[in-house]
Amino acid sequence: MSPLTVLITALSSLGSNKLRTGLALLGIVIGVAAVISTMAIGRGAQEVITSRIQSLGTNLLFVRPESTGQNTPSTLTLEDASALLDPVFSPSVAAVAPELSTFVRLVAGRENTFSQVVGVTPEYQFVRDYPVSSGQFISAVHVQNVSEVAVLGSQIAETLFGFRNPVGQNFRVNGRQFIVIGVLESKGGTSLGNLDNQVLVPITTVYYRLDSERMSTGDVTVQTINAQIRSLDEMDSSIQEIATVLRLRHRLSGDDDFTITSQQETIETLEETTQTFVIFLAAIAGISLLVGGIGIMNIMMVSVTERTREIGVRKAMGAKHRDILYQFVSEATLLSLGGGIVGAVLGVAVAMALDGRSLGGQTFQTGVSGDITLLAVTVAAVIGLFFGIYPAARAAALHPIDALRYE
Repeated sequence: MSPLTVLITALSSLGSNKLRTGLALLGIVIGVAAVISTMAIGRGAQEVITSRIQSLGTNLLFVRPESTGQNTPSTLTLEDASALLDPVFSPSVAAVAPELSTFVRLVAGRENTFSQVVGVTPEYQFVRDYPVSSGQFISAVHVQNVSEVAVLGSQIAETLFGFRNPVGQNFRVNGRQFIVIGVLESKGGTSLGNLDNQVLVPITTVYYRLDSERMSTGDVTVQTINAQIRSLDEMDSSIQEIATVLRLRHRLSGDDDFTITSQQETIETLEETTQTFVIFLAAIAGISLLVGGIGIMNIMMVSVTERTREIGVRKAMGAKHRDILYQFVSEATLLSLGGGIVGAVLGVAVAMALDGRSLGGQTFQTGVSGDITLLAVTVAAVIGLFFGIYPAARAAALHPIDALRYE
């Protein structure tokens, strides 16, 4: 039997019971559409998060104290940050921006909320790319005078002051009165937190007014030193320079009491994590594909039972074992492949419809690609082939005389 004859016969057999064929297709359609749409949403989220982190700059190094347990005081100080700008020992470091954060209660009139307050220096605005939409950023004078001033993220500004202009307004931070001197442009949420929901104040103000921990030496401790290097080509040498300066300052002869990571390492780690999440979503959606394959197997088993006499007649007329096998395998493959194509179209349509749409306060961005679509359709066809082999083999194994006697 020629392949064309097998195909025509398979289409004729499937078309003879359109309702049953449609129900068998439905499981594969839903499965493929679910896989494509969920992977598109996952990839879109991955691209958004990665692009937002990259917008902060890939030429950044993060210096943090080595954690040795709970409530361990930081080993990094404001003086350490200043020392990293030494043109002799660390010439590849262009700028540094130390930070010290804590969680506080904010009150403005009748509005109150809890948020993260980050103590920063003026360089923080340029090192971390925090443009101000209105007002001004924290200045060196504010840091020197331990001023109780604040620059609000766009979301926290709206939470506390609504649609009023916050600049010049007073509010309370843990009971202390602060004045708003600026509002940041919206940055959106990232894996590092919701940047629009933060409050920036002078780093000395956090240390002396809001943070309870103190060093016995009186030095201002910091949690992170953001170091901006002059060129990505100098990344390795910059790490060595920073490590050397800090080891000399801390008089270390053993292990480092600090860690140095790059923005690129953060991006790579994030991509690995989000890729695992995307695969996990696809695996969950793939369960429906498996269920669809079982449905095809069930339909094919019913079809073999109903067409037992037909199989007997065809074998009596000279049909070979492989002809019967190919017949039923082709029907199962056509079912799964057809459902896969329809499901791919539906999945792409759903992903495109969700792109840029807001649902529950969250804006979806989807990333549809040809490899996802091709993979889903291929898997659907393979599942149909796999689950169609047993019914086909059972049909091909029927003895002609027994098949003809079947009632």
